[in-house]
Amino acid sequence: MTNIPETGRTPRVQIRLIVIQVLVLSLLGTLGGRLWYLQIREGDAYAKEASGNHVQQVVQPAVRGSILDARGVPLADNETRLVVSASRTDLLKMKDDGKAVLTKLAGVLGMTPKEVMEKVRLCDAETPQPCWNGSPYQLIPITDEATPKQALQIRERAEDFPGITAEPQALRRYPSPGEANTAQVLGYLSPVTDEELQQAQDTDSPYLRSDQVGRSGLERKYDKELRGKAGVTRYEVDNLGRVIGQAEADAAQAGSNLVTSIDARVQRVAEYELNDAMKKARQEWDRNTNERYKADSGAVVVMEAKTGRIVAMASNPTYDPNAWVGGISAKDYKKLTGKASNYPLLNRAIQGQSAPGSIFKVVPTAAAVNAGYSFDGPYQCSSSYSIGGQVFKNFESKGYGPISLGRALEVSCDTVFYRLSHEEWKRDGGTKPKKNAKDWFYKTAHQFGLGAETGIDLPNEVTGRIPDRKWKQDYWKANKDAWCKYGKKGGTYAEQIAYENCLEGNRMRAGDSVNYSIGQGDTLVTPIQMATIYAAISNGGTLYDPTVGKAVLSADGKSVQEIKPKSHGKLPISRQTLAEMDDALAGVATRGTAAWRFADVGWPQDKIPMHAKTGTAEVYGKQTTSWFATYTKDYAVVMTISQGGTGSGASGPAVRNIYDALYGVSDDGTINKKNALLPTPQKSLPKVRTDGTITSPKVSKDPAKEQRASQENKAAPDEQQLAGTVATPTAENRDTRRRRSRSRRRGSRRLLT
Repeated sequence: MTNIPETGRTPRVQIRLIVIQVLVLSLLGTLGGRLWYLQIREGDAYAKEASGNHVQQVVQPAVRGSILDARGVPLADNETRLVVSASRTDLLKMKDDGKAVLTKLAGVLGMTPKEVMEKVRLCDAETPQPCWNGSPYQLIPITDEATPKQALQIRERAEDFPGITAEPQALRRYPSPGEANTAQVLGYLSPVTDEELQQAQDTDSPYLRSDQVGRSGLERKYDKELRGKAGVTRYEVDNLGRVIGQAEADAAQAGSNLVTSIDARVQRVAEYELNDAMKKARQEWDRNTNERYKADSGAVVVMEAKTGRIVAMASNPTYDPNAWVGGISAKDYKKLTGKASNYPLLNRAIQGQSAPGSIFKVVPTAAAVNAGYSFDGPYQCSSSYSIGGQVFKNFESKGYGPISLGRALEVSCDTVFYRLSHEEWKRDGGTKPKKNAKDWFYKTAHQFGLGAETGIDLPNEVTGRIPDRKWKQDYWKANKDAWCKYGKKGGTYAEQIAYENCLEGNRMRAGDSVNYSIGQGDTLVTPIQMATIYAAISNGGTLYDPTVGKAVLSADGKSVQEIKPKSHGKLPISRQTLAEMDDALAGVATRGTAAWRFADVGWPQDKIPMHAKTGTAEVYGKQTTSWFATYTKDYAVVMTISQGGTGSGASGPAVRNIYDALYGVSDDGTINKKNALLPTPQKSLPKVRTDGTITSPKVSKDPAKEQRASQENKAAPDEQQLAGTVATPTAENRDTRRRRSRSRRRGSRRLLT
């Protein structure tokens, strides 16, 4: 056997190794060159192109929670509408950017192609509305008023409408159950702004661009609870907007439901009575201005006396909150915010400020006792009271001789309070106050909670004003220059006042003090403040924070967060004084200025003790403001009508009608429990079914609208005759008062049938 030498294989192995080495080096060189080309030479270009690949969010809005009355009746909920939407991403993939599809869609929806195309264009600084200000990857709504026929056309011919969807969606609705509008209490929604998006980024409840946000009322106050959490699907997209993958998805969580203390039935009566009282006031003749009363605005509050919960709250003028759903037109917005409509967006129950007139007298009564004066007196109730050369008259210049503070409340004697306040003003040093000035009349008002917010769970509450010495000084500093420029000695009334204010507007003058003592001058209060005070007198002295929200229920009904009543203080009066004041206010309804609205026309005082105080506030340059404050052991009801006339004359009948509805009181004073809407406050919460839905009783529409219109037409001749007279309510004889008061009550009682 022949042996082959090993050296014979060496050249071939070496050649192979060399070839492999060359290949490896070539590959490494090629790879290195390519890396150099991509990362160094073309690095910036590819980095810019790669930056276009990112994640986009598609949002599925959460169903907003409902706002319910105390029995579970929806005041604000959601309704399903057929919404036609377009996918801008799909449209841009088409050669013509989807113009042909949108034109075809316009024909189906009965819109013009221009209208449809404007809906899907994106908003920017140069693009006017209509346009889409949300994410371009979100489905863009074209219309929320599609008919079933239109939706079927789109869905059955999907190949003709690529990128177009027709789906049922939930939109906000304000159903006004039984014609209970409740507009200012509920508020409204509008899209979130860029500023709000930025501010909410680092909070525990950030906004999404598709969110609708509460702008006023309960929608704003409880927005976080009602809004829920939107569902978000995250897609990976390239720089052309093409989806290249799905990153993750979070399911939507429905918002919680808010149960309120509002009773839709009582709310309906309160709204009707306020509006009706204003209409009737406009038919009455104002002998001071020789024209009919304007009665341009008003408010009424019905409050649970022992908890501060709001049963009804009405403000007039009002509006339809559905005007905001789906976006509000410029024309409608102008109506809601313009002077011609007298600003119906204002909730005058918490934002309307005016002098309170004589319903304020419970404050100086308590102040006088705290200052050391006897409740029993006696105090001289003369027809007038003079300070220097100025005469301050009693209402209608009537005197009652020596009386107690209780009787002064019953007959609303101004001169008793003039004397007491003037005496205290002198004790405190007059225009040159002592260092230790007690200022009982002003201090007590602050202790009653005036000049500050009540703490109601509604936004934008105003504080009113107590014109004490500090306020006088601050106000003078702010206005001195204007007064000095405008004022003129011996000029017109306004010029003379400005001249005097320029010289000593910072001083508390005797006239300021006596006007303040009867709720006049610079004093301003709100209806909610006065309702809180009269409720406190009813319940034994506790000042509750008024609340509309009663409980927050989770969407599945398993979680209940009750909103408990809270107190912000006590009335600064002893139990004895409170009892004496309570007896005097009962006397107002039985033998005083409000007797012709209650005792004289069949109110069951022995079964439902009524307490009241009338008020007629004079305002420079305007007609008198009507106030009527009342309470029972269950409720406090306060009504005011701007430029409406006297308290018992304009507001009295309406307040009486509200009580008739609450307790089921008939014309003859008997109580029919079947007709009573809410003889005792609602304590329990609505029942929740196992599926999370809430039981809701039906609230019928007003069945007597035609009968009521007929009744008003029959009453018109009498009203016209009455409007031509200048007689005030106190000048009427008792029989006439009784007939007219009963006639006015019949209108609202039909609301309950």
